[in-house]
Amino acid sequence: MRMDRRIFGLGLLSVGLSGCSNGLARGVSARGPSDLPADLRPVPNPAYDQWVLAFQNRAASQGISQDTLRAAFRGAGYLPGVVTRDRNQTEFKRSLEDYLSIATSDERVQKGRAAFARHNGTLRALEEQYGVDARIITAIWGLESFYGERRGQVPVISATSTLAFDGRRGQFFEKQLIAALRILQNGDTTPARMTGSWAGAMGHTQFIPTSYLQFAVDYTGDGRRDIWSDDPSDALASAAAYLKRKGWTRGVPWGGEVGSIAASGSVIQPQAGGPRFVTTGNFRVIKSYNNSDAYAIGVGHLADRIGGGGPLRASFPPDANGLTKDDRIALQQRLTARGFDTGGADGVIGANTEAAIRAYEARRGLPVTGTPSQALLQSLR
Repeated sequence: MRMDRRIFGLGLLSVGLSGCSNGLARGVSARGPSDLPADLRPVPNPAYDQWVLAFQNRAASQGISQDTLRAAFRGAGYLPGVVTRDRNQTEFKRSLEDYLSIATSDERVQKGRAAFARHNGTLRALEEQYGVDARIITAIWGLESFYGERRGQVPVISATSTLAFDGRRGQFFEKQLIAALRILQNGDTTPARMTGSWAGAMGHTQFIPTSYLQFAVDYTGDGRRDIWSDDPSDALASAAAYLKRKGWTRGVPWGGEVGSIAASGSVIQPQAGGPRFVTTGNFRVIKSYNNSDAYAIGVGHLADRIGGGGPLRASFPPDANGLTKDDRIALQQRLTARGFDTGGADGVIGANTEAAIRAYEARRGLPVTGTPSQALLQSLR
């Protein structure tokens, strides 16, 4: 798993891809820390308190001032939910079809086009300055935080200190904690405003603290690299600066579906029987943001859709249960119509749909499996 910018292998646990209708892990999109779930609020933990005391000595030896430490840890504490989420990250990978159903949903495309139009001046200026396609910048913003709507509200000092104390990846998260303290000491933000995902990814473009120190940009010229502001300018510029530093080539597309683009490059087929894609060096640059073919295709295809492009032309094969995406959508629609709410009909089978299937099966006196099937679909006709 790539650890240089973020810890999310497929982006499916990120803030921006959260909140779909079928129970992918959800980022926190509450209005403020007081609205967080109980397990993401500090609880007493004497061992954590002792660890913090020892850590503060280490931080001071690395140039973190006592004033910064006092301000940062005032109100901070151990978050049990952060440890639970870290230990429960699944190795299960959704199919590319499911990933793209979420990453390039109609809602995400429509909001992306609106965001692109609303911030066109800034995005075009960034494209000119950094050479990165403005649509790609917008698509990263869309996948990382749903265009700023889901930036995360977990206090970063509490999250990173909890994970550093927990020890499973203690060295990595202590490095993130030190970096977060440097951000505070530099005056870019305050402890109260420094919020993000449960793992410390921050702002519109979900930078971890070490990447923030390396790549964040004060585009507005106010003396602060404010990726948390409602104004996304600094965050969008930071993403563009990141991609440029990673080797983005001006004027070169990311790639595209085979047959839809004339660019030369490597051909990949991430899902057997599904669409094939031509990929360029810029595709690999996107992967430096999140080291996943699915993520990079999601960014590229979302960027194309934001720019007016259409859906993929090639189809995906039926899933392991023999259902096509249209079948799965029909299943969700029919369950909901019968009073078994699936939370939406996007063709992605998740916790909500599985619960609806179990409820339907129980009501009908069928074996309770929670598994979609052609027989189940037929029974709902």
